[in-house]
Amino acid sequence: MITREMIAQYAYEYDGNWSRMSRAIAEGTEVPFHQVKESYITILDEEYPPELKALRFPPWILFYQGDVSLLRQPKATIVGSRQLSRYGYEMTRYCAEVLRKNHVLVSGLAAGADGCVHRTAMEGGHTIGVIGSGLSVSYPAENRDLYAEMRRHELILSEYPYETGVRKYHFPWRNRILAALGSFLVVTQARIRSGTALTVSEALTLGREVWCVPHPFGEENGAGCNKLIADGAYILYDTGQLEILSSQK
Repeated sequence: MITREMIAQYAYEYDGNWSRMSRAIAEGTEVPFHQVKESYITILDEEYPPELKALRFPPWILFYQGDVSLLRQPKATIVGSRQLSRYGYEMTRYCAEVLRKNHVLVSGLAAGADGCVHRTAMEGGHTIGVIGSGLSVSYPAENRDLYAEMRRHELILSEYPYETGVRKYHFPWRNRILAALGSFLVVTQARIRSGTALTVSEALTLGREVWCVPHPFGEENGAGCNKLIADGAYILYDTGQLEILSSQK
């Protein structure tokens, strides 16, 4: 019978790789003992976010630092470009200012929009960051102060053991968690080919509403948002819509 402690050992042995962990759990594989360095929640625990169980590949484990009780509060996910335009920054900040009133804001602690979401959320509310490396890593460097603050007063989550380094393929995989945690998803800026498309796809699979900020005609940085709107995403065009979204739980 699998236990939460065994799941943590598998995570350390297989570097958080979901497929290898799943195989080991199914086969009852024995692994060497590892000293787990951080707090964690597993899929067996009552504290495990129920939203994640709807995923096709729910994380076996979530290592965390900070206030885990934030997982029990209403949450909204906001994502956008790592290279924000001035307009993208203003809209990301504005959306976060409105939605932080009644929701814990979820984002990916990356450069650009993510950092803007977390910083704005902490000015009057709370936030959760989902990262693609171990909790000992603060990436990117420009967000080190943000990591330090969130470790103390907010919440950082990761599927990966404490010292796991930055690996490019981790980030698309973690996007499914971003999509699932929020009761809806807001995209503030995206190119046509963007990592946000994976988050949007997962959100739609889960039945989440996807809201996009429109961008001026021909603006490459925001063309992904306009394409999503053309494909059926909801368009965010005034404050009233954000206020209605903010009132949703």
